[in-house]
Amino acid sequence: MSIHVAVAGTSINYTAIGTGPALVLVHGTSIDGQGNFGHVAQQFADRRTVVIPNYGGTGGSTIPDGPLALDTLVEQIAATIRHASTEPVDLLGDSLGAVVAAATAARHPELVRRLVLVAGWADSADTRHQMVFSTWRQLLDGDVALCNRYAFALAVSPAFLTALGADTLAALLEQSPPPDTHRRVELGLRIDLKAALAHITAPTLVVQCRQDYLVPAYQTRQLQQGIAGSQYVEIDSGHAAFVEKPDELVAIVRRFCLD
Repeated sequence: MSIHVAVAGTSINYTAIGTGPALVLVHGTSIDGQGNFGHVAQQFADRRTVVIPNYGGTGGSTIPDGPLALDTLVEQIAATIRHASTEPVDLLGDSLGAVVAAATAARHPELVRRLVLVAGWADSADTRHQMVFSTWRQLLDGDVALCNRYAFALAVSPAFLTALGADTLAALLEQSPPPDTHRRVELGLRIDLKAALAHITAPTLVVQCRQDYLVPAYQTRQLQQGIAGSQYVEIDSGHAAFVEKPDELVAIVRRFCLD
């Protein structure tokens, strides 16, 4: 069932399955909530109500015209949490979702019991980051398959990409990105959480993907170093760890949030 919540002139929808305290899963740039987490949600549903929002133009959620602001996504996630739970939640974000989750935990610490940040970053000023994301943004205006080749090569490890096989890869490369992906990529060029991280009070686990070529290890480490008392774990995966290593990642999250 899809549930819609109005917030600050926008709307966000989410799905919820399972029972128990809420676990909110926040998706990445070029995918919606079900695409990012639908295949793992049941693995948490025995002990958690798994809440999967679609923010910023995906899955029927809306955003204002003009440049997308991080604040807009933060308030959408905060509204989802308030609507779905009367208690603080476990909040997990993947990629840009980790940025949104960290910013939400910093601005609304009363809403977050535990925080898990997968393949996130704190600051977009890095020269390499600017080059990678600005190239991605330019490619989105052209050939879809060419853009997907670029993004996919950065998102998964070489071994995983090779193992897909030519036919599977060709089908994936023809898929169109969700609406407003270009606006979320543009947002990815404007992130600066350095000061905000000091306001995160929830116990936090930062997950770094060793073979991440979109958000390399040093950027994820900078994120972790900005959050006092946070834990850090590495996984042998490309950026899209929920695609490459879903079972390993689920086990890590369950140990941190459920045990």
